[in-house]
Amino acid sequence: MGELFARPPVPAAVLVPIVERPDGLSVLLTQRSSSLPHHPGQISFHGGRLEPGDPDAVSAALRETEEEIGLARSWVSVAGFLPDHLIPVSGYRVTPVVSFVTPGYELRLDPTEVDEAFEVPLRHLLDPANHVPRVREYAGEAVEFVDMPFGDRNIWGATAGMLFTLYRLLRGEELAA
Repeated sequence: MGELFARPPVPAAVLVPIVERPDGLSVLLTQRSSSLPHHPGQISFHGGRLEPGDPDAVSAALRETEEEIGLARSWVSVAGFLPDHLIPVSGYRVTPVVSFVTPGYELRLDPTEVDEAFEVPLRHLLDPANHVPRVREYAGEAVEFVDMPFGDRNIWGATAGMLFTLYRLLRGEELAA
């Protein structure tokens, strides 16, 4: 995929927050503001590009999460990382930072970036019955992706790709380098 980038990809990070609920684990997601110029209304993780003051992906993901939804770092425990995702459309190389979030947190959504925050049960995201293959055209070629519908929402694109990577890793599948 590197040949699809006109310049080196921009480092970015997202938080993949898994909330520890008494009835099971869930994943905290956002619906991007419908007024954003890029990817309005899409379901996404919280994050963005690494800024000069960010020493690493964890710092960037935590900073962006605090800015976008007000989730304080004190509620978050970093567990590890998923493999980086190259996103040619935006020019980013995104590091997904997997974390556990203690329930009881309060959110303060930045309305310029986020319309809504919500949780999806992890068991729903890990159920193959909820993995819908889609073919989209990209750079003149048909590329297969996985969508993950949830109620009236559709998780797709990079967010679904990262969740599908998590699914594959939890199943013990080998990922191509």
